[in-house]
Amino acid sequence: MQEFTLEEVARYNGKNGEKAYVVYNDKVYDVTESGFWSEGEHMGLHESGNDLTNELEAEAPHETSALDAYPVVGTIKK
Repeated sequence: MQEFTLEEVARYNGKNGEKAYVVYNDKVYDVTESGFWSEGEHMGLHESGNDLTNELEAEAPHETSALDAYPVVGTIKK
């Protein structure tokens, strides 16, 4: 499993052909293939390439288990 810094994850913003990665609880998820993350943006609320832990816990209208549908490609370096 690859280890990323938050700066490295920021490159995966879903724009200009880049993959779209998001972080939740120190796990890095690849949401590239999801129609919900078109061009690296989710419902106009969240952008890929970011740690969404606090945002999802405070704002998400769905359970965070929705991320279970996406592959975990790494973890955040401690």
